[in-house]
Amino acid sequence: MGWLRRRDPQLLAVRRAARVTLVACLGFYVCRYLLDTPAMAPYALFGAVALGALSQIPGTPRRRAGTLIAVLPVAWLLVSLGTLLSVSNVAAAAGMFLFGFVVSYVGVGGPRLAGLAAGMQLLYILPCFPPYDPGSLPSRLAGVTCAIVLLAVAEVALWPDPVPTPYTARLADAIDSLADCLSAVADSWEHGSKERLAELLPEATDRADALRPSRLPPLQRPASAGRRDRALSAAAGTARLLLGRAVDLFFVEQRGAVTLPAATNLVRRTAGCTASAAAWLRGRGPLPDTDQVAAALSEFRVARMNTDPGGIPPERLRLGALALALGEWTKSLVVAIRLAAGERPAHADPTGPFWYAYRSTPSLYWHRLRENLTPRSVAFQGALRLAAALAVARLLAGELDLSHGFWVLLTILTVLRTSAAETRSALRPALVGTVAGSLAAAVLLVVGVHPTVYAVVLPVVMLVGFAAGPLLGLGWSQALFTLVITLVFAQVTPVDWRLAEARVLDVLVGAAIGVLAGLFAWPRGGGGELHRAAGTFLGSSAEVIRETVAVMADGRPPGAALPRARLAGQLADASFALYQSERHSAAAVDWQATLLAGHHAVRGAEALVRSCPAGGLLPCVAPLTSAADDVAGRYDRAAADLLAHRRTLVEPVPAAVEWPTDLGQDLYIIADLRVWLDGLREDLGRIPGLPEPGDDLRVRVSRVADGAS
Repeated sequence: MGWLRRRDPQLLAVRRAARVTLVACLGFYVCRYLLDTPAMAPYALFGAVALGALSQIPGTPRRRAGTLIAVLPVAWLLVSLGTLLSVSNVAAAAGMFLFGFVVSYVGVGGPRLAGLAAGMQLLYILPCFPPYDPGSLPSRLAGVTCAIVLLAVAEVALWPDPVPTPYTARLADAIDSLADCLSAVADSWEHGSKERLAELLPEATDRADALRPSRLPPLQRPASAGRRDRALSAAAGTARLLLGRAVDLFFVEQRGAVTLPAATNLVRRTAGCTASAAAWLRGRGPLPDTDQVAAALSEFRVARMNTDPGGIPPERLRLGALALALGEWTKSLVVAIRLAAGERPAHADPTGPFWYAYRSTPSLYWHRLRENLTPRSVAFQGALRLAAALAVARLLAGELDLSHGFWVLLTILTVLRTSAAETRSALRPALVGTVAGSLAAAVLLVVGVHPTVYAVVLPVVMLVGFAAGPLLGLGWSQALFTLVITLVFAQVTPVDWRLAEARVLDVLVGAAIGVLAGLFAWPRGGGGELHRAAGTFLGSSAEVIRETVAVMADGRPPGAALPRARLAGQLADASFALYQSERHSAAAVDWQATLLAGHHAVRGAEALVRSCPAGGLLPCVAPLTSAADDVAGRYDRAAADLLAHRRTLVEPVPAAVEWPTDLGQDLYIIADLRVWLDGLREDLGRIPGLPEPGDDLRVRVSRVADGAS
C-alpha cells in the first residue's frame, strides 16, 4: 500500500480500474450467461472499456455521469453505422476515415470532447469488422446502452473520485494575492516601506504560476469553446499580467511623480475591486461590477487633466501611465469574471477582446471548429493523421482477412502520437508488452482449463491491467490487456493458441501503420508547428504595434491587424497546448514568454484604442513612429528567428529619444503609449532561455526581497 500510495496518492487509477472492471464484467456476465446473448456480451464489455478506460472525462463524478448519458445517442449512431458499413471493406474504411476524423477533430472544442475521442473511436471500430450482421444491431445497441448506463451509475455510486480543486478556487487564490500586493504597493507609496510587498510576492507569484496551462492537468484547464471557459482563461491571463504590472509599479521612480496621490487612490481602488472578485469566486460575496474601478479611472483622468504636464520630464509621467494601465486591466478582469458568471456587458463589441460575450454556445463551438479547419491547425493535423492511419489499417486488415483485425486499429490508437519521436517511444513498450501477454495467453490456451476458470480470472486480470497503465507503464497495460481479450473471447467463441498468434500479428501491422503515419504526416508534431504558429503570431503582433500607433498618432481608422493577430494567437495557443503533451529536451525558447509577448501586444493595443482618443499627436508622430518601428522590427526579427528555428537574440535597448515636453495633456497619452512599447520590448527580452527557471517575475521578486530598488 505504501508503494501504491506513493505512485497514486488518491488511488485514482485504482478507483477507476475497479469501476470499469465491475461494470464491464457485470454487463458481460449478465449478457453472456444470464441472458445467453453472445452478440450483446462483447458490446457490454467493450462499451465500458471504451468510455471508462480509454476516455478521460473531466469534472466531478456527477458531471462525468451526465456526460456519459449525454453521449449515449452518439454511441448508438457509431455502433449502427459501423454495423451497416461493414458490408464491404471499402465502405468500412471510408466510414473509418470520415468518423475517425470527425470524432478526433471535434476534440478541439474542449477537454471534455477531446477526452471522449479515443473511446468513441472504439465504438465504431468494433462493429465495422465482419461478420456483416445487421440483424444483431439491436443486441449490440442494448449491450452498449447497458455498459454506459451502468458506468454512469458507478461514477457516482462506486468509490467516486475526490472532486479536484476547482479552477475558480485557483483563480480566487491568485486574485486574492494580487489584491494584497496592490494594497502593499499603495502602502509603499504612502509610507515608503517595502517589507510587506516583499513578503507577499513569492506566494502571489506561485499562485499566479499555478494558473498557467502547463501547471494544470489537461482535464482541468478552462479550454472549451464555451463562454465561461473563455472568460475564465481571459481572467487568469489578466490576473498574471496585473501581478507583473504591480511589480513594475513598485520599481518605478515615484519621487516627483505627477499625480502620485491620484495614482495611489486608483491602485487602492483596484485592490478593493480585485478583492471583491476573489470573494465572489469563493462564493463569499456579491458579483463585482466595474463601477468602482470605472469611477476610480474617471477620477484619475480628471486629476491628470487638472495637472499641467508641460515641461515635466517623461520619467515623472511613467508612474501615472502604469497606474492607468493597471486600472484598465482591472476593469477587464472584472468584465471577464462577470462573463464567467453568465452576465453580458452592456455594450456589444464584436471585434473587442470579449467578442464572444454575445455569441450563443453552439455559435462559439462552431467558431472554434471553423477557425481550426486549416492545415496549419494542430487539431486538424492530428485528426487527419489519425483518420488516415485508421482507414488504411481497416482496409488492409479486411483485404488480408486478418483474424480479429480490430486489434490493428486498437494498436494505432495506442501507439500513434502527435510526433514521430513520441510514436517511436511508445512503440517498444507496446510491442514488448503485447508479445509477453500473447505468450502467456498461448500457454493458458495450450494447457487448457475449464471455461469457468476464464470467468473467475477475468475480473482479477482486468482490474490489475487497467490499473497497470497509469502505475507501471504502457508495456504492462498492453500485456495484461492482451490476456483480458483472450479471456473474453474464450468465453464467447471456441479459441486456441492461434488467438495469441493473431494478436501479435495484428499488433505488428498496426504498429507499422502507426509509425509510417507518424513519419510522413507532420512528423514534428506540436514542436514543429509551434515554431511556425508562434512566429506568425509575433509577426502579426508587429503589424498590431504599427497600426495602433498610426491610429493614435495620425487618427487612421483601425484595420484588420487586430483580428488577424487574435486568430494567430489562438492557433499558437493550440500548438503550445499540444507541445506540452509531448516530451522535449530543454528548449532554447521560453514558449510561454513568447506567447505572452504576442498577447501583451494585442491586449495592450485593445486597451489603448479603447481608452485613448485617436489622432491629435501629430507634433509627436516622428518619435512615436520611430519607437513603434523599433519595437515592431524586434517582433519581426523574433518571428523570423522562430520560423527559421534560430535562437532569438536579445537586442540592446535603443538610445534615448528626445520627446517634446510642450504638448500639454497629450503628454499623458504619449506616456501611456511609451509604457506599452517599453513593456513589449522587455517581453521580447524574456524569449531566449529555459521556460521555468528564467521566469522574470521571480527574478524581480528576489530583488524586492533583497531590498533592491
